[in-house]
Amino acid sequence: MDKQTVQKMIDLAIGQLAFSYVPYSGFRVGASLLTESGKIYTGCNIENASYTPTNCAERTAFFKAVSEGERKFKAICVVGGADGVLTAYAQPCGVCRQVMMEFCDPDTFQIILATDREQYEIFTLKEMLPMGFGPKNLAAEVR
Repeated sequence: MDKQTVQKMIDLAIGQLAFSYVPYSGFRVGASLLTESGKIYTGCNIENASYTPTNCAERTAFFKAVSEGERKFKAICVVGGADGVLTAYAQPCGVCRQVMMEFCDPDTFQIILATDREQYEIFTLKEMLPMGFGPKNLAAEVR
């Protein structure tokens, strides 16, 4: 992926921090999700007093995209930090990685973790979720 696209995704993810609803943890997370066709969907984390209904930024972006008919994804950028201050990488949680596994090729889907436009690392989903369980596992079990 070219540097200009990565930086655009980082900028969009950072912009989502302002929309995070985090009255309990104060930990803001923003995400930008790139489809195979080049469209970008964004998301922020949304907390809930009972915690379980809380939704991560990554899933917000995925659910927005899927609800509009998207099914093929190329990359996601995730940023986050206490009070929106980006001091370290904010890795996707296990549930978010599982959602990615549902819709993405683990060998090619890229996860960009960043603290700013110049400080970032790119991982594949397979690197972040080795031996992940996905739709292909169920297809093999059914037959």
